[in-house]
Amino acid sequence: VFLQLQVHGFSDSVGETNDEMAEHYKIIDSICNGSVKINGSNDNLNSYITSSNSVRRGSGNGGVCLLGLTGLRNLGNTCFMNSAIQCLAHTPEIVDYFLGDYQKEINYENPLGLNGELALAFGDLLRKLWAPGGIPVAPRMFKLKLANFAPQFSGYNQHDSQEFLAFLLDGLHEDLNRVKCKPYLEAKDAEGQPEEEVAEEYWRNHRARNDSIIVDLCQGQYRSMLVCPVCNKVSVTFDPLMYLSLPIPSTTMRTMTVTVLSTDGSTMPAPFTVTVPKYGRFQDLIDALSTKCFLRNHEKLLVAEIYRSKIFRVLDEPSDLLGLIRDEDKLVAYRLPKDSETPSLVLFMHERKEESCHLGRLSLEWKIFGTPLVGRLSDLTNGSDIRKLFLKLLDPFLMPVGDDSDFSDEAGKIDNGDSIVEDVTSSRVSDNDAVSDSSEAGDEPHLSDDFQFYRLDSIRPTEIKMNEPLSISDFAKPLTIHVQWAEKMIEKYDTCLLSSLMEVCKPQLFTRMPPESVSLYKCLEAFLKEEPLGPEDMWYCPRCKKHWQASKKLDLWRSPDILVIHLKRFSFSRYFKSKLDTYVDFPIDDLDLSNYVCCKNSQLSNRYVLYAISNHYGGMGGGHYTAFVDIDYHSAFKQYEYLKTQITSVQLGHKRWFEFDDDRVYPVSEDNIKTSAAYVLFYKRVSDVK
Repeated sequence: VFLQLQVHGFSDSVGETNDEMAEHYKIIDSICNGSVKINGSNDNLNSYITSSNSVRRGSGNGGVCLLGLTGLRNLGNTCFMNSAIQCLAHTPEIVDYFLGDYQKEINYENPLGLNGELALAFGDLLRKLWAPGGIPVAPRMFKLKLANFAPQFSGYNQHDSQEFLAFLLDGLHEDLNRVKCKPYLEAKDAEGQPEEEVAEEYWRNHRARNDSIIVDLCQGQYRSMLVCPVCNKVSVTFDPLMYLSLPIPSTTMRTMTVTVLSTDGSTMPAPFTVTVPKYGRFQDLIDALSTKCFLRNHEKLLVAEIYRSKIFRVLDEPSDLLGLIRDEDKLVAYRLPKDSETPSLVLFMHERKEESCHLGRLSLEWKIFGTPLVGRLSDLTNGSDIRKLFLKLLDPFLMPVGDDSDFSDEAGKIDNGDSIVEDVTSSRVSDNDAVSDSSEAGDEPHLSDDFQFYRLDSIRPTEIKMNEPLSISDFAKPLTIHVQWAEKMIEKYDTCLLSSLMEVCKPQLFTRMPPESVSLYKCLEAFLKEEPLGPEDMWYCPRCKKHWQASKKLDLWRSPDILVIHLKRFSFSRYFKSKLDTYVDFPIDDLDLSNYVCCKNSQLSNRYVLYAISNHYGGMGGGHYTAFVDIDYHSAFKQYEYLKTQITSVQLGHKRWFEFDDDRVYPVSEDNIKTSAAYVLFYKRVSDVK
C-alpha cells in the first residue's frame, strides 16, 4: 500500500535545517517502499488514497499527506456532532480498535443495538479520518445510522455534544456487546458485608451482561449512599459510570435584599441584605436569610415575590435557580411556626378607594395597595376571629398618638399577660373605632366604619359577617381575604411603611466584576458533596415502608481508563435557562484522583493526562462547537508497527495540539487550550511515576 505521511512542524516556516528536511523525506521514501500492517492484518487503504488527497510542501520533494488531521463537514448545525466525533476519533485505544478487525465482535442479535450498523458506520468514518489526505469528510451515512438509534438527532437542529456523545457510546456498546445472551442476575441484600466484596459483586454482575470495548475503556464504578431522615436506614449500591457530570460551583457572589414580616404582629417589617452565590439555588437564599434574621428553631420562612401589591409567586422549590430573581423584583419572607400539622394560613390583601378617570369622568374605585399580610388561624369560628387577627398583624403599623401611645407601650412592657396586651392593642386603634369582643358581635354597623372583609374563593366576593361562622373547605390552601379600608383608618396606620418594599438589588453603574474562576477539583468536590434529594425524587425506605426525602452521597469507587468529564454549564428550571461561562482551571498533564477514589485495593493508577476538549462558544440561543485534540503520534500509530519505528527516529514532539473547527484544522499552542468554553474533557490513564 502506497502510504505517505506529513508531520506538522517539519516545514521551512519553523526554521528547519536542510539536513532535517532531508532526513524527513528520506523516511517518507522508505515508508513508500514498504508495507503497512494494521493490528497484524493487511487492510487495504487504497479506497481512501487518491492523488487529489495529497498536500504538497516545498518543491521537488514529492507529495506528502496528512494523517489524523482531517476535518468534518458541517451538514447543517452538526458542529456538536463533529466536535464529539473528533475527540472520540483521537482516542488511541478507539483508533487502534476500529482500524483493526473489529467486525468479528459485532453483535447482530442484540435487540438494543442496530445490528452493527452504527458500529460499521462509525468504523468507516474513523478510517476515513485516519486515511492519508486532508480533504474533509461529510458524515452523512454516519448521521443517518445514528438517527435510527437516537431519533432526536434525525433533523438539523442544534444539540448538546455531551448528550450526543452519551448516545453514541451507548449505541456503540450495544452493537459491540460480546454478550450474546444476557443472564438474569438478581441483586442480593449486601447489608453487613464488606464494601469491597459488595462492589466486586456488583461489577461482576454488570460485566456479565455488558462486555464491549466501550465498557473496557470508558466505564467505571461509583458508590451511592442513601440515608433515611427518619430511621437512619443506610442503603449502599454500586453503579457503573460512563462519564462524570460535574456542577460548576459559583465563586461570584450576589447581594439580595428581602423584607421579613412577622405573622403574629410582634415586629415591624425589616429589610435584610444577604450575600449568596450568583448562580446558586433558592435554598442558599433561605439559609443565608435564616441566619441573618436570627430565625428560631421552631420557625420557617415563606418567601414570595410581590408584584402590584399581590403575591406573584411563592418561592417554595429549594432547587430552583436564583437567576429566576431579577434585581428589580421585590421579595418578602413571612416568619411562620414550623408545625407538624398544617395550620390554616390567612392572606390579607388591602384595598382603598382611589380616584379613577373613565371616559372623561372621575369616579372612586377600590384598588389594591400595600404589602399582603399573612397570619395563622388554627381555630376558625366566625368573622370576628378574622378581624382580631388582622388588627394584630396591623399593630406594628399603627401611627403613634402623643403620650397615650407611649403610656400604652410602657403598659405592655410592665404586664406580659394576654389580657393587658389585648387592651393595649385595642386602645391604640382609637377610642371610638376599636371595640371589645362583646361589642364586635353586636354592633356590626359600627364595625363597618373601619374595615370590611370579603372572601374571594367564589365567583363573586362574599362579605364576611362578624357573627357568622366560617366554613373552610381546604385547610391546606391559604384563605384569601380582601380588606377594604375606611379613609379614617388609612390616617391611623402607616400605609407608607405598609407599601414600601425594597428591590432585591439596586443596580450600580460602572461596576466591573472580575472574571469568575474555579478549579476542576472544586467541581469534583461539589459533585461528591452530600445533599438531600428533591421532592420529585423521593426514596422509598424499606424499613419505614414510606417515601422520604433522603440525603444522597456519591463517591468514586473504580476509575475508568478513559475518563470523560462533562462540565454542567447549562442550567434549566421551570421558568429559566442559562449558561455558565465560568473559567474552569483543569489540569493538563496530571489530574490526580487518588484522594477521590474510595477503593484503595486497586493496582491501577488514578492519574490522568488530558488529550481532547469539546468546546462550546456562545449562549443558550445559539452557539458553536469546536474541539482541541492532542495528537500523540507515538500512541496513535500503535497499529502501524513499521511506521511507529520510523517516526520515533525523527524525534517527534510528544504533544501537538490542534483545533478542529468543522472542516478546518489549525495547530494551537498548549497555552491556549484552557478557555471558559471548555465543555467536555477527555482524559486517559497514565501509570504512576515510581
